[in-house]
Amino acid sequence: MSRRLPLVALVGVTAIWGFTFVLVKDALPLYPLFAFLAVRFGISTLALAPFAWKALRALPARGWVAGTLVGLLLAAAFGLQTAGLELTTVASTGFITGLYVVFTPFIALALFGTPVPRALWLGVGLALVGLALLNGVPGGSGLGNLLVLASALAAAVQIAALEHLAPLYGARALTFLMMATCFVAFTAVALAVGDLAAPRGWTVWSALVVTGLFAGALGYLIATWVQARTTAARAALVFTLEAPFAALFGVVLAGEALGWAGWLGCAVMMAGILVAEPAAADVLSRFAARQRVPR
Repeated sequence: MSRRLPLVALVGVTAIWGFTFVLVKDALPLYPLFAFLAVRFGISTLALAPFAWKALRALPARGWVAGTLVGLLLAAAFGLQTAGLELTTVASTGFITGLYVVFTPFIALALFGTPVPRALWLGVGLALVGLALLNGVPGGSGLGNLLVLASALAAAVQIAALEHLAPLYGARALTFLMMATCFVAFTAVALAVGDLAAPRGWTVWSALVVTGLFAGALGYLIATWVQARTTAARAALVFTLEAPFAALFGVVLAGEALGWAGWLGCAVMMAGILVAEPAAADVLSRFAARQRVPR
């Protein structure tokens, strides 16, 4: 069970992220987007500060730089996706964002030499088919789709970088720096566009607290901890479960209709995880031993 614990924890994180889609969808018509992101990451930063303080004091200068850069990649992924969503369709955004599952193995292989077994490629292929069934084939604005594609690339680089950095600098320090960097970046954007305002109302505050504490502070802390114990490609594959979880909570909590293609897409994505997982676990053990990194 101990070998599977990181995988189980990562699935739990994707469930939290999928759940927040419903809350955020209700809150954004009532509160500006970039202000929401700024306050959300501000809550995450404050929540992590007491637990990250000792780790930050011991963090070398290179660790501060690494955490800030990974935080900028995360902020870029959020920002570019948001900008693209305003120009293209929700279905296109969902599908193209999921392409990071394809980009991540290539980036991890190119930058860090992380091996990618054939079964994992099969799992990636199944995840793509599932995303297409769940979200539809991309359409909409060409510029919007390009921005979302840039977001997927930023997310892939961030996942690949965490695979390399998390074992070196620790989850608490890196997660705090990622959240703090996103907070500063989105606060600057919200101020620049004149969107920063005090949040009001139960709907807005409940979304901010859940995304800030659970999806943000706790979710990314667990994800960073897991990525010190798994490969980037394996993590990216599990992250795609955010889409079917979001769809499931949309059906259960918001009364949305998924349809036969959507349910089939969820099943195919889960099949991709199950197909790839044994081979991914095996290559992870061999790669960790070769790199002499404690997993």
